[in-house]
Amino acid sequence: MPSRSILIYDTTLRDGTQGEGVSLSLQDKLNIAARLAEIGIDMIEGGYPLSNEKDALFFQKAKHLDLGASRLAAFGMTRRRGVKAADDPGLAALVAAQTPVITLVGKSWDFHATDVLGVTLQENLDMIGESVAFLSKVATIVYDAEHFFDGYKANPAYALSAIHTAAQSGAEWIVLCDTNGGTLPEEIATIVTHAKSHLASTKARLGIHCHNDGDLATANSLAAIDAGCDHVQGTINGVGERCGNADLITILANLQFKKKGYQTLGGRPMDHLTELSRYVYETANLAMRSSQPFVGRSAFAHKGGMHVHAVNKFAHTYEHMDPALVGNERRILVSELSGRSNIAALTQTQAVPQDPKLLEAILAQVVSKENQGFQFEAAEASFDLLVKQCAGKYTPHFETIKYQILAGDLDTLRNQIYAEAILKVRVGEETRVEAAEGHGPVNAMDAALRKALAPFYPCLESMKLVDYKVRVVNSEAGTAARIRVNIESTDDHHSWRTIGVSENIIEASWSALVDAVEYKLHREERG
Repeated sequence: MPSRSILIYDTTLRDGTQGEGVSLSLQDKLNIAARLAEIGIDMIEGGYPLSNEKDALFFQKAKHLDLGASRLAAFGMTRRRGVKAADDPGLAALVAAQTPVITLVGKSWDFHATDVLGVTLQENLDMIGESVAFLSKVATIVYDAEHFFDGYKANPAYALSAIHTAAQSGAEWIVLCDTNGGTLPEEIATIVTHAKSHLASTKARLGIHCHNDGDLATANSLAAIDAGCDHVQGTINGVGERCGNADLITILANLQFKKKGYQTLGGRPMDHLTELSRYVYETANLAMRSSQPFVGRSAFAHKGGMHVHAVNKFAHTYEHMDPALVGNERRILVSELSGRSNIAALTQTQAVPQDPKLLEAILAQVVSKENQGFQFEAAEASFDLLVKQCAGKYTPHFETIKYQILAGDLDTLRNQIYAEAILKVRVGEETRVEAAEGHGPVNAMDAALRKALAPFYPCLESMKLVDYKVRVVNSEAGTAARIRVNIESTDDHHSWRTIGVSENIIEASWSALVDAVEYKLHREERG
């Protein structure tokens, strides 16, 4: 039996931007649209051209993008009450966008028609029918039946009449929207089945649009597809209003690898899903969700020693699929919960003998340091140095004699807080004293350390700090609490993370900074 093709409709650029903290510039939207087209998304919704100048400009500039087979969609609403379709400014803006697809949203819940729009039930049907008929002359029409499932529960006959009107008026796709996100999968399946039967006499096909307020958007979307929907809407990473939209990343992966009989993206491989997910996070300046299924950093991460031992022998025992299929990778974590198997797996890429006594010594150090507040899961470079120390292969490239930080008074000339680091280090037989200013204590320490080491290690010029995080380890200690500092560094080829822990935030920062520099220098020696 041939696979059923499911059309993928992305609304990250419109519905996704309604999420709290989500904001995309015009260039961001153009860049994401191009990336979505690269992986073969069928329809890309660009925005509502009448709502703001940015969306109107997007459609003008998007005409120059090479989107391949992907089709751009403009989003809008049915005509206003008491206005002819041909005279409605919203519909005119949709026509002016000149997109091959127009998505029109309309009311299918009788309560919304009478109490929100303030129109009669018949006039709402007229608004739907006339708007679809007017726009179907210039584009493929996707009709989003807003609040369809709530409307069906309240008045099945009216909700079905609303989508039937859209279908008869020329809509090629009728998308059933779980706008409030509170419907259960079994309800979705039953109602979609009824809707499909009701539209059997028309040429329209069904789609599904789910929100995640019950944490069921993916399950609901898959249930709708099983019940007969051939089109699914969602956003990359599930961004969107309130609890978000259905996550297209998860839906695509489930349709490709978990369910049988479906095809998406023209049969393309899914090994770019992780890259796409992270690209959208980065472009939108959002923190990645580590626990995100399939593509999160923790999706194939293993911490417990027993788990790692099993995974090393038979990956499928604790992994539901090969992470490479979605472009992700297995990660072995190290912590006080780890066993020797974790340590062995993590040290395989290093020139360290797989000696049981050495592995036990490394594990003992990990347990001891984690009791102090260290967490090596997010500090792989510091762990690498710890392994070298336990194996007797660590030789420091410099010795810290002392450092001093001066900070506090406002520099009125530059309108910033004054920070200066004075540093004394020994490199071989030579002692150097350097001072540097910075935008804060850590920046000043970094600058002073570079000045001191640059004559000996020119490779440090390519290194820079890109992230700095501080967290209290034992908050019950109040102002005497231990502080954990994580630093992320990068150069022209790599990035790495280090950690420092102390009751003194400056000391913790210095420890993480020293590890970052030492890791860079040791790696340069390895070539």
